[in-house]
Amino acid sequence: MGEQAQGFRYVERADGSVVITHHGRVAGALRGGRAAQFLAEVEDDPQLVMARWTGNYRRGNERTARQHPRNRGA
Repeated sequence: MGEQAQGFRYVERADGSVVITHHGRVAGALRGGRAAQFLAEVEDDPQLVMARWTGNYRRGNERTARQHPRNRGA
């Protein structure tokens, strides 16, 4: 399959919020129900779950999109 997501970490704060970082930079913050849902999912495959929740993951269609006539340039 495609590249594995790497470099993600998360910190659960005392107020129940979750901060997700990618290579040391904040990639997202979750509060309330969304934070609880994230914490329930993150045990399965932490890197992939964090990538999905922050939107920082490859969808596998980059090469196809690059070949599309609209994206070829002049």
